[in-house]
Amino acid sequence: MNEPAIGIIGGSGLYHLEGFSSLAEHQIETPFGAPSDSIVGGTMFGRSVYFLPRHGRGHRILPHELNHRANIYALRSLNVRWIICVTAVGSLQEKYAPRDILLPSQFFDRTSQRACHTFFGEGIGAHVSFADPISPKLRELLAKAARASGASVHNGGTYVNMDGPAFSTRAESEFNRRNGFDVIGMTNLPEAKLAREAEIALATMAMITDYDCWKVEEEAVSVQTVIGHLLANAETAKKALGRVVPEIPREANWPEHHALDSAIITDRKLWPAATIKKLGPIIERFL
Repeated sequence: MNEPAIGIIGGSGLYHLEGFSSLAEHQIETPFGAPSDSIVGGTMFGRSVYFLPRHGRGHRILPHELNHRANIYALRSLNVRWIICVTAVGSLQEKYAPRDILLPSQFFDRTSQRACHTFFGEGIGAHVSFADPISPKLRELLAKAARASGASVHNGGTYVNMDGPAFSTRAESEFNRRNGFDVIGMTNLPEAKLAREAEIALATMAMITDYDCWKVEEEAVSVQTVIGHLLANAETAKKALGRVVPEIPREANWPEHHALDSAIITDRKLWPAATIKKLGPIIERFL
């Protein structure tokens, strides 16, 4: 098998990464449908890297419309074993300012589409360990790279995931803040859950664009506010990605790469043939 690859999930502003060359587009169909867009593959510092625009080119797909299963499955089928997510978030605490970077270590789930946040079912049951949802080793590499790029970095914190696409009410924002959550977003938790099931190590650069709407002396979050900070954050993210890619190991032997060892509960002889075929690259090492 080819050397394990690195995946990047983010916005279209990350296409032009320094050193990202020999580019080719991959149109991938999965048993769960189509990913958000074609996946751009290439090399960076001698490593295979695949980039997927989360919301599609031109930001055509809203958070509640994302086919997270297809996105992660497609990357795993390309032998991606590490994923770095770049995502916009709102700050729920004074100490996290717009254009800062927070590297989440925890999630709190306030989504309503959890049935779509697992690959398993249909005759094969699995319960992955998710107490520590982010790869600690990848997060530390990302923290070092982001700091070396000149960013203000907060290493660790809780990302609360809402459905969207509307932003929070003030009551919701205040509730999340008082419960001690650090940032809020609409996309990253399903990515982390599915990556764990696919035995991919994942870490996230949460790029802070606003104070949500709890901070009454500030303008409530709007698309215009978010876009302005996103453009600045994209440049910081590119610098950090360029630094972290060469530091990622070439051998996939972290705990996340063996997440299914003690997760699959259904006896192998009971696995339906159709489900085995559907799960393809996710369970092939058990066949």
